[in-house]
Amino acid sequence: MRTASLLRQVVGVEETVIEGIVKVTEDRVVVAVRPRDRQRHKCPICGRRGRSYDRGGGRRLWRHMRLGVKRLYLEAEAPRISCRKHGVKVAAVPWARPRSGFTRFYEDEVAWLATQTSKQAVVSYLGISWRTVGSIITRVVDEGRRKRPPLSGLRLIGIDETSYRKGHRYLTVVMNHETGTMVWAAQGARGEVLAQFFEELGPKECAKIEAVSKDAAKWIAKTVSAYCPQAIQCMDPFHVVRWVVDAIETCRRQLWQDARSWGNRIDTREYRDLRWILLRNPEHLTDEQRTRLASVRRLNAPLYRAYLMKEQLREVFTLGGDSGIALLDEWLSWARRCRIESMVRVARAVTENLPAIHATLRLGLSNARSEAMNGRFQLINRRAYGFRSATAAISLAYLCLGGFCPTLPGYR
Repeated sequence: MRTASLLRQVVGVEETVIEGIVKVTEDRVVVAVRPRDRQRHKCPICGRRGRSYDRGGGRRLWRHMRLGVKRLYLEAEAPRISCRKHGVKVAAVPWARPRSGFTRFYEDEVAWLATQTSKQAVVSYLGISWRTVGSIITRVVDEGRRKRPPLSGLRLIGIDETSYRKGHRYLTVVMNHETGTMVWAAQGARGEVLAQFFEELGPKECAKIEAVSKDAAKWIAKTVSAYCPQAIQCMDPFHVVRWVVDAIETCRRQLWQDARSWGNRIDTREYRDLRWILLRNPEHLTDEQRTRLASVRRLNAPLYRAYLMKEQLREVFTLGGDSGIALLDEWLSWARRCRIESMVRVARAVTENLPAIHATLRLGLSNARSEAMNGRFQLINRRAYGFRSATAAISLAYLCLGGFCPTLPGYR
């Protein structure tokens, strides 16, 4: 086999002429290449052919995948062209993305590894900085989003926020319920940030949204109402039940503190040990825990009543539909007159969000997928030891959760 044919098979780039090996050192091999005639003088933004402007910075290198134990580089001219629409730009090359010093295959390998292993493993194996990895996955994701826009045809979406760094650094995340993928994310957790999503979506696509699942954050409800007044807003059941769980814990803690102040060691111990029993679902209790739960009725009737109210509210979302709505009305009547201050506050919160809760019971739409996606993002974040840049965190989330992870080169 001729050397040029062998190099063409090893390098693997398309629409490229392999001119030959120009340099071999202890740690690298440099191969001279050039685009085929039909790929020359193309604008890196629109892909149209432009007029030759100058030679640019002369010959330059692009790092390619490893060739055995040596690093492989591609060397070629990098002329500038004049595009009618975008002005003077460095001509696009078929083996690399615009404004990159790495080949397309190399960047796909980096992006794939970043989704599969830790930051330290990627940096050690590839010999590049983690900041460079962030820039690479940003380019990969941007190209994928241009080829396959994720914001078209959205009908059912979920909106939530998640932290990406210490110090209350949050991301606003939007997911598609029908595909289970993340479609948009941005730094911050405010109405102004979410408004950017709807502005990017456009009026026509906003009009197609039928339902939105969310938590109790008022900035989400207000922004959705402003941009998608026709969309049905659904309250996430987990957050509603969480209100009752917190109310039970408030009630138990007050009783525990009162027993401590009175010097009643027996009741103090009882209230302390009841914490996780009261919060746990009945089907998960052990025999010993069921016995201790039965003693709550004797120990303190209001606390036991609060526990029963929690279980009835869970049953509301288990039933769903009209049966769930009827049971919720009964629960509200009970909560309003239960004379447990923390539960009365929960009843007020449920009443304020009643239309969204009714929509959840009718449609069965929740933020469970969004919460699961947040959990997966936190796993990605810990594996990467956190991010200094929100852009890099979002790009890696798109790769793992948005369906933009490229196939490992050589396994297409």
